[in-house]
Amino acid sequence: MKRLTDIVFALLLLALIWPLLLVIALIVRTDSPGPFVYRQIRVGLHGRSFGMFKFRSMVVNADRIGGYQTHQGDPRITRSGRWLRKTSLDELPQLFNVLLGDMSFVGPRPDVPAQRELYSEQDWALRTSVRPGITGLAQATLRSEARAAQRLALDLEYVRRQSLWLDLKILVMTVRQVLGKGSY
Repeated sequence: MKRLTDIVFALLLLALIWPLLLVIALIVRTDSPGPFVYRQIRVGLHGRSFGMFKFRSMVVNADRIGGYQTHQGDPRITRSGRWLRKTSLDELPQLFNVLLGDMSFVGPRPDVPAQRELYSEQDWALRTSVRPGITGLAQATLRSEARAAQRLALDLEYVRRQSLWLDLKILVMTVRQVLGKGSY
């Protein structure tokens, strides 16, 4: 049921926001050299790797210049990238990941493969037992301020408690976070 809901809502959203996607692509492309969409390898359901799409908010080859986490004032973030990250509009291409079955609307955010070492075998197996999400409990409660241990605890809490009601609650909380705090 969750998968069917994800597909229907992703298709509806894409039908509604396709003009916005085109405008953002144009802004990213004119702001800095390089492609407007970035594809990063992430870990999904059952530990399977996939390419996660985002509007490019950083300079080309940013992953080779620094680590997988960003910080406030990170020089790799482009001018339009600051705005895209604050509004979370850089995440919109992940609607295509939802359609492809790589992601869901709600679930733990997908990690990069290098983050695997941060988990015990049991925690990793539990965390990857669900489809990763565009948003999750950590993003809905702590946004970009979550430390690794806090994020892990919230991700595992989500996996243990997942339900349609919790997903709806997380979606509402995420909208409040984005409208209230934004990100960096």
